[in-house]
Amino acid sequence: MTGTRTRPRRRPRTTRTRLLLLVGATLVVVCGATALTTALFQRAYVMGEFDGRVVNAAERSLGGAALHPSSSTSLGFLRNDGNPSGMLAARLSGDGKVLSAAVTMQDAPPRDLDPAQQAALTGLRPDGSQHTRTLPGLGAYRVTVLRSGGVQVLTGLPTADVDNMLRHLVLVEAAVAAGGLAVACCGCAVVVRRQLRPLGRVAATAAEVAQALLGPGDALTRVPAHDADPDSEAGQVCAALNHLLERVRHSEELARSGEERMRRFLADASHELRTPLASIAGYAELVNRGAGVVDPVLAWRRVSAESARMTSLVEDLLLLARLDEGNPLRTARVDIAALVAEAVWEARSADSGHDWQLQLPLEPTALVTVDAPLLRRALAALLSNARTHTPVGTRVVTSVEPSDDHWVISVRDDGPGIPPPLLPTVFARFTRADTSRSRSHASAGGSGLGLSSALAITEAHGGHLTVESAPGRTEFTIRLPRATESGAERGGDADVRAAALPPRLRGQLVK
Repeated sequence: MTGTRTRPRRRPRTTRTRLLLLVGATLVVVCGATALTTALFQRAYVMGEFDGRVVNAAERSLGGAALHPSSSTSLGFLRNDGNPSGMLAARLSGDGKVLSAAVTMQDAPPRDLDPAQQAALTGLRPDGSQHTRTLPGLGAYRVTVLRSGGVQVLTGLPTADVDNMLRHLVLVEAAVAAGGLAVACCGCAVVVRRQLRPLGRVAATAAEVAQALLGPGDALTRVPAHDADPDSEAGQVCAALNHLLERVRHSEELARSGEERMRRFLADASHELRTPLASIAGYAELVNRGAGVVDPVLAWRRVSAESARMTSLVEDLLLLARLDEGNPLRTARVDIAALVAEAVWEARSADSGHDWQLQLPLEPTALVTVDAPLLRRALAALLSNARTHTPVGTRVVTSVEPSDDHWVISVRDDGPGIPPPLLPTVFARFTRADTSRSRSHASAGGSGLGLSSALAITEAHGGHLTVESAPGRTEFTIRLPRATESGAERGGDADVRAAALPPRLRGQLVK
């Protein structure tokens, strides 16, 4: 059994080669068609001029023969001066038979045609049309037959000179066309090579990027800026590749930054969860050792406090996870003034050491379409942040004001302010002014998720949360879109409105 021979794989042609072949083939076709058309027109023109000479010679021959109408075979007019060398003439009978025929010679009397040559001239009609006949020994002739009365004369001129001239013209045109084609192909090759050179650099850059093993901080190769000309297609490709590589680099940086944030987030969450778990385990171990080691009531209180702290941390993490996933909110039209008043009242009830004040709008209702429990949680986080990070006696003013198509909620205090290095990352998760993870009790400082939760809740409602801080003034501002008639219920059962403020808050308004 003979093995099958595999055909060698053809090497793929590059775009440059295909363009050159296509352009070369197009130039060959165009040049060939131009040369052929030119040759045909030149031949038609030259033959037209030559046929005119044949007709003139025939008219002169007919005039000479008409001078001797009685002699049907006389060719005396061939001896007249002015007849070109090689001209032939013949006297024909009424049925077109050659009676006599002769051809003029250079410096010699006319020579009669032999029977074979005369036979080549038979069968022509005296209609004045031109015909080409080949005479043995004499070559091709252009002949015509004219008639006047009873006289019929055939006259012809040799086409050798005309054929030679046309042949030389064709050769000259072919040479010119070939030279022009060669120059055009060389010029096209240079132009194509120069124009495709940026694409070659694009291909080289793409191949280099594809084979590169990039590490942190490594830069991606770029196409030179002078190749990224937006006025050419190749330049647009270069610019697009550079833009793509820039986006890849940016995406890679974002991915690395996201991984770093995720690792830091997991580390912080692990530490925050490990601290209450370690405390709970420690007190449980002390209780198990028996009486007298630790007061069971104290141990139980510490375990309850750490459990509450851990529960709060887990709930914050779950809330952030749900908001990150974009889960739908249970929204309803809510009177934001009543919601803010309730949040301030709860904060005042939890801590009477601060000066809690409230400023509400004069409008009867301030409606927004929100998830009321979530927004209350965001407000509680802002108020808790003010209570935790300001000394006793600090004045905390919470206000609600209209602004175009938004309602603006502000929580400002006259405390020491946020440290400038901490301000850019104040909304980042697990950001704390106290970087230690130890707490004397569950309420001593937060886990660093309160402001992150407030930001996530605000953005989930289509709002914005910003902060401005300086010594003596720190202000958190929430902007929420006003409720519209079409944006009423999306999961709630009824509008939430406040008929009146809690009685104990009526004296807390800022004038």
